[in-house]
Amino acid sequence: MPTDCKPEPTDQANPEVRRLHRMESSIEELNARIARLSIALGVSLENESELGRVFHQLQTQVELHAAQSTPNRRQAAQLTELGGLLVLRYGVEQRFVDQVGVTATRQILVEAEEHLMRAGFQPGADGIDLHSLLDAS
Repeated sequence: MPTDCKPEPTDQANPEVRRLHRMESSIEELNARIARLSIALGVSLENESELGRVFHQLQTQVELHAAQSTPNRRQAAQLTELGGLLVLRYGVEQRFVDQVGVTATRQILVEAEEHLMRAGFQPGADGIDLHSLLDAS
């Protein structure tokens, strides 16, 4: 089995377990793409000021390079994707909280972070500061 695939939950008959597994897998994939893009673009997502800088850079890059056919256009497209994925993830997290509650969502995020770390990413590479998230409760 490939190392980036997770085994299916052992309780296949329980629809809630399968649902939580799908939720965790989707956030893992989203976080991995966010982390890869941030690394490729050389941007840090370690704190809120860095995230703000990414969105400011996004606006600037897209305006400057969207119509050009250069490497800058590719970077602008990647930055646009990164910004969109960050916004999408926030919406997904909100939906998860509404569907399964804060505790289950927190556990999904923790397990997704652990999976990313096992895949070789640094903690927080995806822009989620789990320490502040967990300390806020």
